[in-house]
Amino acid sequence: YQRRVRGTQQQQHNNHNNWRMKTRKPLVNDPHTVVSDMLRSMIKLYPSRLQAHPNYSNVIIRSDLHEMKGKVALISGGGSGHEPAHVGFVGKGMLSAAVCGDVFTSPDVDSIVGAIRMVSKPTSAGGAGCILIVKNYTGDRLNFGLAAEIARKEGHQVEVLIVADDCSISNRGDGLDQVIVRKRRGLAGTILVHKIAGAAAEEGMSMQQVYEKAEYVANHLATMGVALGACTIPAVGKPSFTLKDDEIVFGLGIHGEAGVESSPQLRSAEICDKLLNRITSDIANTNSRQLVALINNLGGSTTMELLIFSGDVISHLLQREFRVHRQVIGTLMSTLEMPGVSVSLLALSDDNKDDMLRLIDAPTNALGWPSNCLSPSQTQTQTQTQTQTQTQTQTQTQTQTQTQTQTQ
Repeated sequence: YQRRVRGTQQQQHNNHNNWRMKTRKPLVNDPHTVVSDMLRSMIKLYPSRLQAHPNYSNVIIRSDLHEMKGKVALISGGGSGHEPAHVGFVGKGMLSAAVCGDVFTSPDVDSIVGAIRMVSKPTSAGGAGCILIVKNYTGDRLNFGLAAEIARKEGHQVEVLIVADDCSISNRGDGLDQVIVRKRRGLAGTILVHKIAGAAAEEGMSMQQVYEKAEYVANHLATMGVALGACTIPAVGKPSFTLKDDEIVFGLGIHGEAGVESSPQLRSAEICDKLLNRITSDIANTNSRQLVALINNLGGSTTMELLIFSGDVISHLLQREFRVHRQVIGTLMSTLEMPGVSVSLLALSDDNKDDMLRLIDAPTNALGWPSNCLSPSQTQTQTQTQTQTQTQTQTQTQTQTQTQTQTQ
């Protein structure tokens, strides 16, 4: 009898999971052509900012290539499904081009070489050089690395910068060796590399100067996330993993790779505290209390949830006596429709703080970059200024009314 009851309960549980899986309805035309359909739509919607490579439809390039003459080119990319990364960060002041693979699949070598040839000239022809910004995944490292070698043989000056900001796997404070460092994955903090290096390149800095700024960001960056559920690759049609109804998982990769720790459901503030314990420990060796915070929606969390969580992050950092100079909040590097968030912290030094903040604040027309990246103190100051202005306006109006009444 107990076996029959357990069997019935298990069947009900399976039915419940199947029902939950079926409720996820994709808004696509063909699950096997989602990437090409998306890229065609972006070119159609934003022709003044983006164009497709004439030979590689998965390579998206700035429309204003003529304005890049004499400037360092920046290329990034990887598997699709992380939008707006990476194609959403192509534009003036950020990336020169993005190379898009299939969903969660590295782009091919030929496409990457084609992108380099399109946005950069050989050194003999006056090319300023090209930097490939690559997240630390085996396929991306291999294909972008091979493309760089081919381009160098053709006379291009190419450097590859690997971003490995995932601190869930290993901690810089633990005395890492190169074997451990290779295991750290590239996550949403990569977007800060795009922004700072892109602004530096737009200013006309040299290849070495742009690379040094990008390298600093990559080396002083830590990211960790939490997932409240799985994502579904359109062509597969089922969740990439399963969680219990009251289970969450910390430290997943952006393709749904295994996390480092599962936990019962926690409140936003508790999740925030757990993430920040690990992230601040990773950047502790910098001895810096000055930060840029990037708070990223993994794709499926609501705006309400993201705002609640972001408020908790800023409050917790201020309580820990960190100075948050900029807060970048939004969906920046998603994992399809995965519900969850990630936090990236960039540690600044007294020597480079003003320079880095200037580059973060520099204008860009990239579609995916949030337009409002103020610090909490700036936001408060602006609110106070607006309030003072409104009060002054009301006072002036009242004075004018009284004057008119006395005149009458």
